[in-house]
Amino acid sequence: MRAKDTRRLYYGASVQVHLFDGTYELFRAWFGAPPAVHDGREVGATRGFIRSLAGVLRAGKITHGGVAFDHVIESFRNELFAGYKTGDGVDERLFAQFELAERAAAALGIAVWPMIEFEADDAIATAAARAAANPRVEQVRIAAVDKDMCQCVIGTRVVRWDRWKDELLDEAGVIAKHGVLPDSIPDWLALVGDTADGIPGIAGWGKTSAAKLLMKWRAIEAIPDDPARWGVDVRGADRLAAALAAARADALLYKRLATLRVDCPIACDVDALAWRGPDRAALAALCAELGLPADAVRLGA
Repeated sequence: MRAKDTRRLYYGASVQVHLFDGTYELFRAWFGAPPAVHDGREVGATRGFIRSLAGVLRAGKITHGGVAFDHVIESFRNELFAGYKTGDGVDERLFAQFELAERAAAALGIAVWPMIEFEADDAIATAAARAAANPRVEQVRIAAVDKDMCQCVIGTRVVRWDRWKDELLDEAGVIAKHGVLPDSIPDWLALVGDTADGIPGIAGWGKTSAAKLLMKWRAIEAIPDDPARWGVDVRGADRLAAALAAARADALLYKRLATLRVDCPIACDVDALAWRGPDRAALAALCAELGLPADAVRLGA
């Protein structure tokens, strides 16, 4: 692409922003790629990660993007709730590759956010919100499959993208899949629980009952204590109402845990997300560190 065309792409025409969950991508590579040891260090997941991300970039459809990592697993949420997810049980050989994967993404030339106080999901939510507010952005695609990312969806402007199936989930899709509007996803997760994040939910509440109530009332705070006022037909309403009344404070805490932050201190304006190609020297050095041939990671001419 000629320089003048590049300038028009970055500063004139509408752009599409792609946001990746680096932690998920690395975990997927860990379980999907063969193990490999180089210079006494396990590097198989990083090899799989860099090849996978390079393949997406090589397809030529990404002009703006960012990758968020859980630099450490724990976050501010662990201070709010002792049962929240931790790094316990994660293989040390995988843990040791987090920093390698972050450098791999940076060498490929894409914006990298290594999160410590916040989580990778918070960085993605922050970048999505800021990009959606920019009139130059046509669409934001969140390449993550976690249920909590559905709360970031806005109409067809911000969508969740399963890049492995090449499927988009817009607002109508969230409603069809989970029975609630994107804004109610944190409330829904608070009621039904989210085992991936260690959120236990409220006893007796299931996906269907929670969805019916939240489509009517939108938020936990608005659900009346008296089930006679609910205005929807829910099986076991008296039992569910009693459970919620007894644990409403817990439900609001779980909602806070499930609510993604959109105020992370990261550089994520549209120009900062423009992909201008890899850092060739850094990429060559990283390939050597991973025991890969210099041409193993291809990004085109």
